[in-house]
Amino acid sequence: MTEQAAKRLDTEALHHLPAYIQRPAYDRADTRIGIVHLGVGAFHRAHQAVYIEDALALDPDWAISGVSLNSRDVRDALAPQDGLYTLALLGETPQLRVIGALREVLAARDEGARVLDRLADADVRLVTLTITEKGYCLSAGELDFAHPDIAHDVLYPTTPVSAIGYLVEGLRRRKEQRLPPFTVLSCDNLPDNGGKLRRAVVAFAQRLDHDLACWIAENGAFPRSMVDSITPATDDALRARVADELGFVDAWPVQREAYTQWVVEDAFCNGRPPLERVGVAMSNDIAGYDRAKLRLLNAPHSALAYLGSLMGIETVAQAMATPELARFVERLMREAIVPNVAAPQGFDAPRYVEAILARFRNPAIQHRLSQIAWDGSQKIPVRLLGTIGDALAAGRPIDVLCLPVAGWLQFVRRQARNGVSLVDPMNDVLSQIGRRTTGDATHDVDAFLALDAVFGSLAGDGRFATALRDAYAALGDGSPEAVSAALA
Repeated sequence: MTEQAAKRLDTEALHHLPAYIQRPAYDRADTRIGIVHLGVGAFHRAHQAVYIEDALALDPDWAISGVSLNSRDVRDALAPQDGLYTLALLGETPQLRVIGALREVLAARDEGARVLDRLADADVRLVTLTITEKGYCLSAGELDFAHPDIAHDVLYPTTPVSAIGYLVEGLRRRKEQRLPPFTVLSCDNLPDNGGKLRRAVVAFAQRLDHDLACWIAENGAFPRSMVDSITPATDDALRARVADELGFVDAWPVQREAYTQWVVEDAFCNGRPPLERVGVAMSNDIAGYDRAKLRLLNAPHSALAYLGSLMGIETVAQAMATPELARFVERLMREAIVPNVAAPQGFDAPRYVEAILARFRNPAIQHRLSQIAWDGSQKIPVRLLGTIGDALAAGRPIDVLCLPVAGWLQFVRRQARNGVSLVDPMNDVLSQIGRRTTGDATHDVDAFLALDAVFGSLAGDGRFATALRDAYAALGDGSPEAVSAALA
């Protein structure tokens, strides 16, 4: 490592990076902050900020002010670097790119007044969020006024601590200053994210000021969106590699797979970046994209998780290197799922399948099957049973779709008989059924089908029950050899 490697990445360092390192394709000094992002974690910096990085080369008005609502760590890491950080794209040929879209990083716990000033800045026309579902402080899809942060913000609205509180106080200040509202764009993967966020913001504002709530409801915008990209956590190995290649120390680089997707509802109230020119899909059918992702990406993931785990395989890439399992998953997607997906307009299902298969094969992403196998009782209904229901309604075969469901039952049975608890909210009841299984397909499957919370009305469909029993029987004792034979 050169002597320079002890120096931090910053604006001056950009002039000394190796030629093959991609860097901002615009003059950062010419940019203006037009976006405030709440929740400036690794996913945002590896995903949305990269799209904005490309957009800044087309329009300089959309640089980002990143806000950490609870932690000081990102600010303390990136402030000495002028907001610069490195993105590592993981693939057969890894690539590094220095991102300059973050013009400032604020820690709200220390700098709440600066955050509110930025939200009230006329140049800011878009606020984006990646705060995870819990950051919205919802209960049953609506704002939870009993949540401690929301209760605090109702009492002390000018010194908020919650994302909802910051949004409403920022909007109140804009109304007071006769500025138009900013668009609020949720980038967290929860169903109807924009709708839930709109209701939460308006409900909170209503507690404070009826006129403010009406102004937000009439003039604001809360587009729905969907995001997708695997972003492994930053580790010391990444930091060391980045320092070696850049010749400068980056305190907090990020990494993700090369594949990325961002779908946004085109419903903005105060202008927007040229998102469609940098790879963002603008669509008014976000629910359709969510459904396609659940069925074409998440369902095969679960198939790999349960069938692969039974075969003693540890990661998705290893599973895809197992010929019979890779062939089955491709057949599942192309023959059993694609015909049963009501794709949104402009969605290219065959191309999406190819992209997913390439992602699954990526050896640089160590996605563990044991983690994907968590919460099966919550995932199986939305990932597989909906497709099975649609296939039955259309008179299409379901035998291939039932094999991963049977794989989950066999997985539950194996874990229970080995005394291993499931990471699942229904662990107790599932483990109890698993311990009582006998290996007889009719007995075992019927015991699981009694779980109305999982199978619902499908349990009473004789066609499904028969197909699931056949798939369960095909997996035999759930051993690697039996699973391999069933997949052949």
